[in-house]
Amino acid sequence: MTITKIEKNGIVCAIISGDDTVITDAQSALDVLMTANYDIGTKNIAISKKLVAEDFFILSSGLAGEILQKYINYGGRIAIYGDYSHYTSKPLHDFIYESNKGKDVFFVGTQEEAIDRLTQ
Repeated sequence: MTITKIEKNGIVCAIISGDDTVITDAQSALDVLMTANYDIGTKNIAISKKLVAEDFFILSSGLAGEILQKYINYGGRIAIYGDYSHYTSKPLHDFIYESNKGKDVFFVGTQEEAIDRLTQ
């Protein structure tokens, strides 16, 4: 896992990159948040969906709720970017839609959009 610091509009974001799945459960997600906070001083996380376990996108697994609750509890914000078009689950589409209306969790297409959402 590599963490890159990006600053825009005076707000710092951590761009998480790598070749392997980084977020597999609530603890690994919290580890990412705390590492970014410690290493570069931010709780704004932008991460590619390819680095997030596929179970996250199966809402019935409960993984998304567990991870996002941790982030909210610890003051974290996350933008997950990638292609969501192949998902057919209406509950997932509704979840993404509702999340994007908020201020803490975003599902967007590109890294640039993720940074934009986290730095507004």
